Amino acid sequence: MTHRTRTTLLAAIAALALSIPAYAADEKPKKPAKEAKADTAKAEAKPAKPRPKTEKDVPYPPTLPDGKTVLTDTSPDFLKAPETLRPGVTVAKTAPTVDFMFFPGQDYPGKPWSNWGDGVAANGKYYSAIGDHLAPAGNAFVFEYDPIAKSLRQLVDVKKTLNLPEGHYAPAKIHSRVDIGADGWLYYSTHRGSPKATTDANHYKGDWVLRTDPKTAKTEVVAHGPVPKHCIPNSVLDPDNLIFYGGTAAGQTDGEDKDIQFFAWDVKNKKLLYSGGDGPSRYMIFAKSTGRLYYVPGNAVGQLLRFDPKSPGKPTPVPNTEIGVRAATQETPQGIVYTSSQGKGAGASESTLYAFDVKTETTKALGPVAVGTNTYVASIDADPTGRYLYYIPGAHGGSERDNSAVIQYDTKTNTKKVIAFLHPYYQDKYGFTLKGTYSTAVDPAGDKLYVTWNVSRGTKAWDCTGITCIHIPESERPQ
Repeated sequence: MTHRTRTTLLAAIAALALSIPAYAADEKPKKPAKEAKADTAKAEAKPAKPRPKTEKDVPYPPTLPDGKTVLTDTSPDFLKAPETLRPGVTVAKTAPTVDFMFFPGQDYPGKPWSNWGDGVAANGKYYSAIGDHLAPAGNAFVFEYDPIAKSLRQLVDVKKTLNLPEGHYAPAKIHSRVDIGADGWLYYSTHRGSPKATTDANHYKGDWVLRTDPKTAKTEVVAHGPVPKHCIPNSVLDPDNLIFYGGTAAGQTDGEDKDIQFFAWDVKNKKLLYSGGDGPSRYMIFAKSTGRLYYVPGNAVGQLLRFDPKSPGKPTPVPNTEIGVRAATQETPQGIVYTSSQGKGAGASESTLYAFDVKTETTKALGPVAVGTNTYVASIDADPTGRYLYYIPGAHGGSERDNSAVIQYDTKTNTKKVIAFLHPYYQDKYGFTLKGTYSTAVDPAGDKLYVTWNVSRGTKAWDCTGITCIHIPESERPQ
């Protein structure tokens, strides 16, 4: 390069540098006014979402305003439908009256406090279970709700009942049904918190079948580890013959049977009638009129297997019985058990409502359970006439996306009606959200629906549990 050419190039670079504006080290170039204005409008239109609270951010025990122990409300807001409501679903004309309470005993953060098992209504009371979900040393409780006194009474403290040595596994859930036998006792089983808790290091031998006398609150162990080293998240009781049926989940200990086991335990004679693999993970059908037990292996839609205690042995397939059983009613006066299949979302996995005739052993698909976006139903109940079914989609959180819709299904007309939308009423008025349920029960009088809720006080999932007693207007349940 010649001297003259180099001089010309340097001069050009210097001129270019002078044309670029200079900024201080901490100063950014300014955007054109129009672009800056657009950015400001965008920021104002999308305010930052507040950080969800954690269990450490909310007080324990949960309390109601003004020192109240129960809230009693009725409002036209209970009948305000969300945009997610599907075509063909109707809304009640008369709003129910609803009583709400927090469960007592939630005096410390759980992980989180939760309801996982179905409850039962009997003798004018409602029985339901909650647990702290802690592991390996958790705890679970059974309560009795009195709708007249609007009060909750703790019947069972599982940790105190078992009285295990320090360092031993203690169950943090009652994931099974709470059923009542002809002897008047409540029957249920225990389950883990974290699966990692069920280890040999934590002295895990298996979970417990328990029973409680609601009159005296006396609790007894029916069986410990009927299937060794397995939890018992699924159960149903034959109340007359006192046979406790269970479906298990294997622990993390060394053992042979790692798949789901089905078992039948004779309470009167304290012996195992049957235990074998290919069991049901979450729910079973009990036919009270015949004494037979039915289930689908695992948790998918499939063929029913039948267990008859009169000739106990390996369950046998029932021909032409395609059905899903994630939740089931008790047998109605018409000899029908209604079930819902597992469902997590719209489309192929959407939950379906089924009818199973226990006399003919035939099934019929009745259509989707959903009234909006939620499809997961973990509890479904029939009223004493067998005409109306009640359930709440969004069991594992998210029920608020459809305004926590409480659904009445009319088996006579095959139609769905929402009798109450409980969200956002409680959030707007009291600051908590009803997130979903695994436990509902219809009072034997047919006029009340009991629901045990997982409740959020601003947390992302939920942080405590509560109960509603929904008084169903007579005009909304004509016979």
